[in-house]
Amino acid sequence: MVYYVVAIVLVAFVFDFINGFHDSANSIATIVGTRVLSPFAAVVWAGFFNFTAAFTAGELVAKAIQKGIIRTDIVTPNVILAGLLGAIIWNLITWFYGIPSSSSHALIGGYAGAGVAKAGWSAITWGEKWIQTLSFIVISPLVGMLAGFLLMVAVYWIFQRMAPAPGVRMFRIAAVPMAASAVCQSSKSNTVRRPSAADAATRSDRCAGTVREKSRHFPSSPSYTSRG
Repeated sequence: MVYYVVAIVLVAFVFDFINGFHDSANSIATIVGTRVLSPFAAVVWAGFFNFTAAFTAGELVAKAIQKGIIRTDIVTPNVILAGLLGAIIWNLITWFYGIPSSSSHALIGGYAGAGVAKAGWSAITWGEKWIQTLSFIVISPLVGMLAGFLLMVAVYWIFQRMAPAPGVRMFRIAAVPMAASAVCQSSKSNTVRRPSAADAATRSDRCAGTVREKSRHFPSSPSYTSRG
C-alpha cells in the first residue's frame, strides 16, 4: 500500500506539471506576444516564480478541498487517484482544443465525481464551499473584466500626455514584474492542491492501517463460557 500511495503522489506531480503548461502559459503570453522576453526566457521566468511561490502558498485552498467537498470518511487512495486522473484528462482535453478552463475546478469536479462513484450522492457535502466554488465560475470572469476595464481607463487617463516612445519603454519594463506576479498568484492557488491530494491519500492509507491493526485485537464474534 505504501508504494500505491507513493504512486498517487507521483500522479499528483504529473497533474501539477500539466497544470503548468495549461495555466502558466496564460501568465507569460503578454510578455512573449509583445516581445519583452523571448519564449525561452519567459518560460524560465515563469518556472522560477512557480517554484518559489510553492514555498509561500497558504493552506486555505488545500483545506477547502480536503474537508469542504466530499465526506472525509469515504476518502481512500482510490478516490484520490480517480479524482486526479479525471482532472488530468480534462485538462488535456481543454488544452488540446484550446478551451479556457480552471484546473482548480477540474480537480474539485474529479474529486467529487470519484466520491459519488464510491458512495453515491450522499458523499457530497453540500454547503458554503460548494456555493463559493460554483459561484466563482461566473463571478471570476466578471470581476476580471470589470477590473481590466477600470485599469485600462485609468492608464489612458494618467498617461494620456506621455510621449509614445517613453511610454512603450516604461510599459515593457513594467510587464515583466507584472507577469511574475501573475505566475506567482496562479501558482499559489494551484500548487497547494498537490499537497492536499498527497496528504489526503496518506491520511486515508494511515486510517485504513489503523483499522486493520485494531481488528487484530478483537475477535470477530463474542465467546461465552458455559456455566453448568
